[in-house]
Amino acid sequence: MTQRPQSVTVFSILLAAAGAVGLVYHLNEINVNHPFQNEALQVELFRLLAIVAGVYMLRGRNWARWLAIAWISYHVVLGAFHSFQQFATHLVLLAVFAYVLFRRAATEYFRGSKRTDEMKPDATNP
Repeated sequence: MTQRPQSVTVFSILLAAAGAVGLVYHLNEINVNHPFQNEALQVELFRLLAIVAGVYMLRGRNWARWLAIAWISYHVVLGAFHSFQQFATHLVLLAVFAYVLFRRAATEYFRGSKRTDEMKPDATNP
């Protein structure tokens, strides 16, 4: 497996940290008696997705970088409904995420070599 680019490490940690901070910050908004009364559970789910994406990007999982792109894309759409400033900020973040996560070094890292836990037995190669 190729070495993880430093930019991927930084973005993975920032994404997981943003998810964790947001998860704790929005935790008090959940009404235990009526958990589906507002969108608090949805917010917590999306924060949890950020943590999952960040952690698994550190582990070199390709699906995790796509999850990170989907996560920030969701925020671009959400920001469009709030203000132009939020929309523009998230759009710039999406461009930066895409640049960092889809550069050649990052692509090679996420492509990696076959991991032992993902290898399937091959009848022709005992």
